[in-house]
Amino acid sequence: MGDFSALQKLIDSSNKIVFFGGAGVSTESGIPDFRSQDGLYNQKYAYPPEEILSHDFFFNHTEEFYRFYFDKMIYLSARPNAAHLKLAQLEKAGKLSAVITQNIDGLHQLAGSENVEELHGSIHRNYCLKCGRKHTLNEILQLKEGGQTVPRCSCGGVIKPDVVLYGEGLDGGVLNRAVNALSEADTLIVGGTSLNVYPAAGLIGYFGGTHTVLINRSETPYDKHASFVFRENIGEVLGSIKC
Repeated sequence: MGDFSALQKLIDSSNKIVFFGGAGVSTESGIPDFRSQDGLYNQKYAYPPEEILSHDFFFNHTEEFYRFYFDKMIYLSARPNAAHLKLAQLEKAGKLSAVITQNIDGLHQLAGSENVEELHGSIHRNYCLKCGRKHTLNEILQLKEGGQTVPRCSCGGVIKPDVVLYGEGLDGGVLNRAVNALSEADTLIVGGTSLNVYPAAGLIGYFGGTHTVLINRSETPYDKHASFVFRENIGEVLGSIKC
């Protein structure tokens, strides 16, 4: 394990930490990312994953979308790892004010975090395109098990996951809350993200504090602006912190 004593001192002196995380936070829970060597973008399908996960594809090829979605985007056995758990502990200790995540798996909430802004939505929320009724993940999985290749509401409308697909805009309320949290933060911890996906990555420009900590296995465009850069696994780095 590396020497994280300087990070510990920074955490001890901070009172409004914001965590900004990407796919690398969840890979340690067994959920594959998109852009690594073994990620979804480097696997072969009838259509490229970025096309399947687009607004137009969902509406034009809904059954094919759901075939991929159920196969590659739902990981029911995934559990929070050391990073998720430590962030929840930091929130309960009054140190962390918000988690801003690009992930859609809900693992931060499962770990106990309460103030979570999900930039790209969540697999756990679904809604009918016809009547607007909300559906849980369990409900649409039950519809799938019942033979519905495209989950439909009791009104007959198609159910859509409340996730941001390519070609769709981010939720304005989530964006505003994320910007406010970043502007009021004294310390920003960025973990498990290449910071190459916009508009999400551009949000860290709203950070109004002094110290930025970057935890990522590969380089990011913001490394040179960070107070600390760690190349270790995010669970190892955050797991070392004492609240």
